[in-house]
Amino acid sequence: MNARDASTGSLGDDPRLRFLAYDSVEQWAWASAVALAGELRRKLEQQPRARLLLSGGKTPAPVYEALARAPLEWQRVDVGLVDERWLQPDDPDSNARLVRESLLRDHAAAARFETMTRAGRSIEDVVAAANLHARQPADVVTLGMGEDGHTASLFPRMHGLAAALAAPQPYVAVDASGCAGAGAWNRRISLTPAGLRPAGMRLLLIRGDSKRRLLERALAGDDLMELPIRLAFTVPGASLLVHWCP
Repeated sequence: MNARDASTGSLGDDPRLRFLAYDSVEQWAWASAVALAGELRRKLEQQPRARLLLSGGKTPAPVYEALARAPLEWQRVDVGLVDERWLQPDDPDSNARLVRESLLRDHAAAARFETMTRAGRSIEDVVAAANLHARQPADVVTLGMGEDGHTASLFPRMHGLAAALAAPQPYVAVDASGCAGAGAWNRRISLTPAGLRPAGMRLLLIRGDSKRRLLERALAGDDLMELPIRLAFTVPGASLLVHWCP
C-alpha cells in the first residue's frame, strides 16, 4: 500500500500513536479497510460477535465502501455509530444514512446495523437505547477530526463538554449550540471517553495537510476542552492508529 511511518517531528516521536501516511485516497481507503477487516476478523476468532463503531462526515465514505467488500462473517458483526445528529436515520444528513449507503452493501449487507434515532422516540430514549447496545463494548472504533479539533460530537468549549468527557456512560446527549463546527445540527448523541475506552482498536481517519498540522498541535498539549480530539490518545486503552493522506 506504500504506507510510510512518520519518521520526524511529533507524529513520529510520540508513543501514544502510530501515524501512517499514504500517497493517494485510493491507497489510504484500501489500507484502512484492510486494517479494520483484520481487527474484526481477529475479534470474531475470539468471541461470538464483534462490534464496530463508525463516524460520519464525508471523509470516511471511501473506507467504508472498501470495507464492505471484505469477506468477513458479517452476520456476526454489529455496526453502530460513534455519534449521530438529531435527525431521522433516513435523513440525507444523518450519519446512519452515510453508513447505510457506503458500508451496508456487498458482503457487509449481512451486518446488523444499530441506528440511534427513531420516529416517536425522545432524545432521552435514544441515549438510553444506545447505552443498552453499548453493554456489548465496542471492539473497533473509527474516529474523525474536524477542522476545529472536535471528534465524535464533542466540540471545543461546547456547553456541557466537561460533563460529557467525565460521563460514566458510553453515550450522552449533547448541545453544540454556538459551535461553528456543528453546522446546523446542534442536538446530537455522542460517544464518550467511557465508550471509547474498551475498544481494542482506535483508528483515526484524516486527510489533508491542515488536519495533519492540527493533529501535531493536539499532540503538543493536553487540554481536552480546547481540542477534544486529544481524548483519542489520552483516554487509557488501545494506542491510536492514524491513517492520513494528502
